[in-house]
Amino acid sequence: MLIDKPQGRIWELDFLRGLAIIFMSFFHLMYDLKEFYGQPVNYEQGFIYLIGKASSTLFILLAGVSSSLSQSNQKRGLRLLIIAILLTIVTSIAVPGSNIFFGILHFLAISILLYPFFQSMPPMVLLIVGTVIIGARFLTKSLTLSTNLLAPLGLTSQDFFSVDYFPLIPYLGLFLYGVALGKLLYCDKNSRFPYSPITRPFILLGQHSLIIYLIHQPILLLFLYLFYQY
Repeated sequence: MLIDKPQGRIWELDFLRGLAIIFMSFFHLMYDLKEFYGQPVNYEQGFIYLIGKASSTLFILLAGVSSSLSQSNQKRGLRLLIIAILLTIVTSIAVPGSNIFFGILHFLAISILLYPFFQSMPPMVLLIVGTVIIGARFLTKSLTLSTNLLAPLGLTSQDFFSVDYFPLIPYLGLFLYGVALGKLLYCDKNSRFPYSPITRPFILLGQHSLIIYLIHQPILLLFLYLFYQY
């Protein structure tokens, strides 16, 4: 039955993750059509671009909220970092020429591992610190280094390239916004909205967001290959 409310979880967070998964899959489908099949799809601006940004924004904010609720952030962060590194290795082998350096999984892993440094900050301080970090992007984007060693901070050389790139500046600020929201809205770890069974399919997607993230691109590429072959 798909009518029971998820037990022990804040359902609206899973719902939003599910929504983010759908947005992400749509954006990557458009990306694949353009990059692998030469279709006239513009994913760098307009509606498709906004869908992609909405997906990543939701994932980052929700990671911050979840970190404020979790008692095992170090374990979660380390596991995610290992998965991110393996994904970079596998992608570089499966798709020669691709490069994922500090993509969204790397970013989320490091942000979760950094959470203890911000754990004791009250929400208003978190919002201020987050805003400062986001604002620092106006400085880092005007700087060009001779090395990419500081790429995780948003400081790169002119020849830096990554197909998926989420540096700590500015995105750690967005993560801290999520932490602040978690402290403000879910200090008692209870849902803030009445549950509706119609949301259950989105919730199921959200509860398995990591595995879906890892397998969705191979599935999309296989689907497109079969579609264009036959």
